[in-house]
Amino acid sequence: MRVAKTERTTRMSRVIGIDLGTTNSCVAVVEGGKPVVITNAEGERTTPSVVAFTKDGERLVGGAAKRQLATNSGRTVSSIKRHMGSDYRVHIDGKDLTPQEISAMILTKIRRDAESYLGEPVTEAVITVPAYFDDSQRKATQDAGRIAGLNVLRIINEPTAAAVAYGLDNEAPQKILVYDLGGGTFDVSIIEIEDGTFTVLATGGDTRLGGDDFDQRIVEYAVAEFKKSDRIDLSRDPAAMGRLKEEAEKAKKELSSALSAQLNLPFIAVGKDGPHHLDLTISRPQFEMMTGDLLARTVAPVQNALRDAGISASQLGKVLLVGGSTRMPAVERQVKELLGCEPSHSLNPDECVAMGAAVQGGLLQGGGKLAGASGAAAQGLVLMDVTPLTLSIETLGGVATPLITRNSMIPTRKSQIFTTARPMQTSVEINVLQGERHFARDNKSLGKFKLNGIRASFSSKPQIEVTFDIDVNGVVKVSAKDLGTGREQNITITGSTNLSENEIQRAMADAAAYEAEDSRRKERLDLHNQAEVLAYKVDEALSKCKKELDKEEKNRIKADVANLRRCLRKDKPEKMNETEEANLRQAKSQLEASANHLMVLYASEQSENGSDGTI
Repeated sequence: MRVAKTERTTRMSRVIGIDLGTTNSCVAVVEGGKPVVITNAEGERTTPSVVAFTKDGERLVGGAAKRQLATNSGRTVSSIKRHMGSDYRVHIDGKDLTPQEISAMILTKIRRDAESYLGEPVTEAVITVPAYFDDSQRKATQDAGRIAGLNVLRIINEPTAAAVAYGLDNEAPQKILVYDLGGGTFDVSIIEIEDGTFTVLATGGDTRLGGDDFDQRIVEYAVAEFKKSDRIDLSRDPAAMGRLKEEAEKAKKELSSALSAQLNLPFIAVGKDGPHHLDLTISRPQFEMMTGDLLARTVAPVQNALRDAGISASQLGKVLLVGGSTRMPAVERQVKELLGCEPSHSLNPDECVAMGAAVQGGLLQGGGKLAGASGAAAQGLVLMDVTPLTLSIETLGGVATPLITRNSMIPTRKSQIFTTARPMQTSVEINVLQGERHFARDNKSLGKFKLNGIRASFSSKPQIEVTFDIDVNGVVKVSAKDLGTGREQNITITGSTNLSENEIQRAMADAAAYEAEDSRRKERLDLHNQAEVLAYKVDEALSKCKKELDKEEKNRIKADVANLRRCLRKDKPEKMNETEEANLRQAKSQLEASANHLMVLYASEQSENGSDGTI
């Protein structure tokens, strides 16, 4: 992935960097040459990657969605990142929502939080993905960004982003290993940093391993223990499982700093004899024993990455731990044993990926230079990434014939000439594969396409030139050309799990409608809050200044206050209908007009008493 130092751009909007995580997401932007994490509307530096749909049609994203997981588990979606690039669907109210659409809802909240922080529209972003994401997963992430109203300028690998965040303040030439264990995925990358150039030497990982799996082991243990002690199977109760999953995550986090954790869930189930309570203690050794095999799955990718990079562990200048799951003591202990060095804690594991993505966004915005930065970043940074998986096509006998091997530098382009399997064959089907196995059936098929119109001949075999092109985002384009006729077929691979352009446009329209409705809800809530505050302030002013008003004016104001309070909803003010909203607006305007003289008197009195009159 290269950012040319001579490139120039006319972009004016700020480019944000987004770490779209399995469990939590984070967003950052460059300010004064440094990446800064943007807090969300709730004042938090990370946002839970959770979406919920209430029974009355409201959509919740982030912390609000996570808080009601236990009571609304069947309509709450978490860890959707694990399904990116698959045909998985979420069934809600008769609609089938794709992972891209659910992810877009998370990205929409992130975009709106960034807009609120920056005070300007945000339309461009750099989004990170696990280094081991394949082509369909990367495309799905791009599509999610589009649906959320973002032009995704670049897809960047998470370990590379973390390395950029580290290298911004550490310019000494060195080779570093990034060990990234997040909520749902594991990545390892070996990166060389020298003179502002970040070169990925090798990468590996497991897209089905993360903190969620460690939580699940606690859940399974608790279910088994409760079944033994109380003879009730909690796995049959979605609400109980929602509560248990939440408690398991808390216990896992506690065990990072404590030697034991308590799972205490009163009224978790009701049996024939009445309510049952879950009360379990898990020690850290117990937890490490029940998750040891999960941690062991990180060893081979680390060893393979070192081998592919052609270096030994002793040649590493630094080992960076990235992802919230690396806070588990067993992780740090294993990394130390495996690599023979103490891992670095110089980066915040929850935020550094977003910060690195923000730097990449700043580079793209600044034509390869980071505005306001010092050192190498001011002169321009160069990021050189690799493709994580081998790209092949299926040839005679079901063999996977590689064209681009894993850990090849990207962008890259490779061609190879093939011929037809039979004489007089006028068409050929190209099956594009991604993976490391020798046979096509054991790899992932990214898609198939046909090249028709091949010149048939008994005397000579046609020559078919197949070309693979991988761009800076790691996205694949394939072409096949009959060198005899010049006939060519160019495609961007679109597998069965990717959205068509029509589906993306429909999803964008749905997202816009959701966003418009969210805005209307907020407007109604703001109106309701303003009306409540107005009624309170007028009551306060009446109590202080009643002697300065005649009886008729006082009665008119009191009547208008009472009328305004009658128009206020007792619950869920954001749900008011158009008539209720119109009545509330009219009542508010009427009180503002009738109480204008009173509020002037009140402000004057407050000023004389040394108060600014604010509530």
